Amino acid sequence: MKKEISIIGTGKMAFALIDGLKNSFDIEVVGRDEEKLENLKIAGFKTTNLKDFNSLNKIVILAVKPYAIEDISKYFKNEVDILISVLAGVTIERLKKYIKAKSYLRAMPNLSAIYQKSMTTLTGDEKVKIESIKIFENIGEVLWATSEKELDIATAIAGSGPAFLALVAESLMDGGVKCGLSRQNSKKLVEGLFDGFSPLLKNRHPALLKDEVMSPAGTTAEGIAALEEKGIRDAFIKAVQKAFEKTQK
Repeated sequence: MKKEISIIGTGKMAFALIDGLKNSFDIEVVGRDEEKLENLKIAGFKTTNLKDFNSLNKIVILAVKPYAIEDISKYFKNEVDILISVLAGVTIERLKKYIKAKSYLRAMPNLSAIYQKSMTTLTGDEKVKIESIKIFENIGEVLWATSEKELDIATAIAGSGPAFLALVAESLMDGGVKCGLSRQNSKKLVEGLFDGFSPLLKNRHPALLKDEVMSPAGTTAEGIAALEEKGIRDAFIKAVQKAFEKTQK
């Protein structure tokens, strides 16, 4: 018999987790949007309106907007078994203020959860470390962070990262179109590039990988020089820094 997990929320991240975990767990989707709940019910999921939610001894993944924590908390009338929050910047101390649970965890998955390819960072109560890692291994790779600060930094990289990489992908596509490729062919090339890059990155340090591709006075060297001229490294470093600083506010 599959273990049940209650997912609170019906936004993009909640849907990614619902799709990513549905084959490994019985999912209870809890929310306030009746139309979304009805569509999920038709799709075969157990759904519960938040006002009718019984949190007693449940494993709960909280996937709502961070500002909603206080409002959502009033619906938790019983003690949760394990509370897993994916709310960026909301500390465990703050979670304890609003929701009673036996164990508290913070998690930062990303939208790739829908394809079981999320890079998820976890931190919190050590006594449920193994169980929580096993849950999120169903949607991809997992990193256990030793502190909430580490998780917040991870949020800036793996949480916000898909948006940063989307900008890179779109820019490469636009570059292909500018040079004369059709949009369709440019998109296909970039898709293939990203698909093949992951195993390269796992087996080579990025600096060594760059050196392998960049031959003397070649096309890659010309392109790298153009990127460096525009401060590409500084821009990405600052993007991570700014995203991390936002989690601290």
